[in-house]
Amino acid sequence: MNNSSIITLNDASFEKEVLEANLPILVDFWAEWCGPCKSLAPVLDELAQDKDFCGKIKIGKLNVDENPTTPAKYGVRGIPTLILFKDGKAVVTKVGGLLLSELKEFLNKNLG
Repeated sequence: MNNSSIITLNDASFEKEVLEANLPILVDFWAEWCGPCKSLAPVLDELAQDKDFCGKIKIGKLNVDENPTTPAKYGVRGIPTLILFKDGKAVVTKVGGLLLSELKEFLNKNLG
């Protein structure tokens, strides 16, 4: 069972998909023109398939150009920005690209 497929988010779906999620959700704020965002995408794809995280976390992607309201609300100034949400609250933010090992370490530290 793979609950960790990547969800495409938008301003309209954000509350239901993220704030009301039954699992922690890692949201990637990205844009089409952003080079570091492009290199982070396969890392997130790999994480979504990782058996250690399947069923423990969801991953969402929100295009900041198409959905300006949500990034503004959470103070996203640079991209890529990853924000981990738990129980409807933003608990930790990471700005910039990450290797898979760094991302796993970041999640393991913050998922508790």
